[in-house]
Amino acid sequence: VVPVAFGQARVEGHGRGRSVHVYGVTADIPDVWRFKVRQGRFLPPGDPRRRGRVAVLGAKLKRELFGDVNALGGDVRVAGARLKVIGVMEPKGRLLGFDVDDAVYVPVATAMGLFDLDELHEIGVRFTNEHVTDRVVAGVTAVLTARHGGEEDFTVTTQNEMLRVFDAVLNAVTLAVSGIAAVSLLVGALGILTTMWIAVGERSREIGLLRALGATPGQVSRLFLLESILLALLGGGAGAAVGAGTAALVRTLLPAFPLHVPTEFLVLALAVSLLTGAVAGLTPARRAARLDPARSLAAR
Repeated sequence: VVPVAFGQARVEGHGRGRSVHVYGVTADIPDVWRFKVRQGRFLPPGDPRRRGRVAVLGAKLKRELFGDVNALGGDVRVAGARLKVIGVMEPKGRLLGFDVDDAVYVPVATAMGLFDLDELHEIGVRFTNEHVTDRVVAGVTAVLTARHGGEEDFTVTTQNEMLRVFDAVLNAVTLAVSGIAAVSLLVGALGILTTMWIAVGERSREIGLLRALGATPGQVSRLFLLESILLALLGGGAGAAVGAGTAALVRTLLPAFPLHVPTEFLVLALAVSLLTGAVAGLTPARRAARLDPARSLAAR
């Protein structure tokens, strides 16, 4: 069981400073949140109601404040309070939307004093058997209700519920993106159809000349259909290249952000572009094949 209190404050050290998240926790948080200490040690165990003048820095915060200098034993000021650095965490990335590498960890009582808090923000509970989730929730609810004077003025959220919420959000985002993609695909198909339809009208003399030289209606139709497909593939290839390039740029700027474009998605994008070009170019190609050669040659 880990009590947690947090806030945002300015942290200064080694002549530098910036505003970051400050987490008030206990010695058990690395085990509950699955963190590891890279240098030094984490907060010492003891009574969570006692304040301590020690701090543990996230990997990113340590790098920005101390650079390549060893931070252990150094001092930092957190919201004006002077604390001694006793540890540096291993890089972890983001947790529930927060960059836990760009943070400082202090004893929970110290954080409550810094931010003038009367209550905790949350309590983390870890248990190993998923099958006892309902019993644990019921037990936690009963204990907290009793301590809150019989009022259930809190919310107990399990990891499974959080994952369900994330899945719902991701499904909604996926549905929205799919709708946007469908509209974009329709607009692109109409654009190709319009372009090829106009091209047939503007190139009627060229079509008449081809027919006069012996080209069959099928050959003329396939020529315009091929142009439509190439136009769609050009647009699809450019879009895929931009997407892959953007993903590579994001990975370079944010190495912890797991953004990548699967190869099969790129192949699928080109296949959809090919199909879109074929469908959009079908009507203009038929129109080109049906033009009368004599009238086409006489057109101005």
